[in-house]
Amino acid sequence: MALPRGPLPPLPGGLGDLRSRWWALMPALSIVVVIAAVNFYEGSATFLTYLALVAVPPLAALALGLLVRGARPALALAAAPLFALAWALPGALAGEAAATALSGLACIALGWMLASVVPARWLRLGVYAMAAIDAWLVAGDLLQGPNSVLSVASPAADLPRLQAVHFGAARMGFGDLFVAALVGCLLASPGHRQLQAAALVAVLALLFDLLFFAVDTLPATVPVAVALALIRRAENRSAARAARSPRRPSAQL
Repeated sequence: MALPRGPLPPLPGGLGDLRSRWWALMPALSIVVVIAAVNFYEGSATFLTYLALVAVPPLAALALGLLVRGARPALALAAAPLFALAWALPGALAGEAAATALSGLACIALGWMLASVVPARWLRLGVYAMAAIDAWLVAGDLLQGPNSVLSVASPAADLPRLQAVHFGAARMGFGDLFVAALVGCLLASPGHRQLQAAALVAVLALLFDLLFFAVDTLPATVPVAVALALIRRAENRSAARAARSPRRPSAQL
């Protein structure tokens, strides 16, 4: 969430013409469609692991070269050693950290694309809808089974599993990283509180994780959505105070 630089560059060419509020459905659909597909046809998990294998590294390179803080074209090459490390050490923390970094960077690139074509108001609603659906699926025990199938799906030759996050004993869906990167891109502009939002998400997530003493699975999208709502409320209050404050008369010569 803290990594996207601000302001983010516009989409190249005529891709900006795709701007529409309907793209705000993508965050929620990314959960519903994937879970439904894996639930009804387990072979779709294999397709998704190969899709991630092909798409994540170039998207991560794009983020390193253009979209993150301190990005420059030469940094895009760092995606290659990250991929090599994730492939060489799939069960070690170093390899899992490299795979997580690749997935997170790819999510920034996807978040940039979506934030570039969706009005901010509608994109916020999309994030809230994604968190609500995620929480409903977890509470109804509808997410755990398909998510387990997706997490263990692996491409041939022990290539990295980039469709989900594996770090030690922790497991997290690709969508959980995506929503954090998306909100980071949404707030990566002057006047927004991107870094404060990232710190708030960290605090809320740590508090939310205390529920692991009672349950095994939590919707990780919820702390991100709550942080976005709190930051938006703080921005609205600041704007209201600024509107009520009297303006100083301009000096006359």
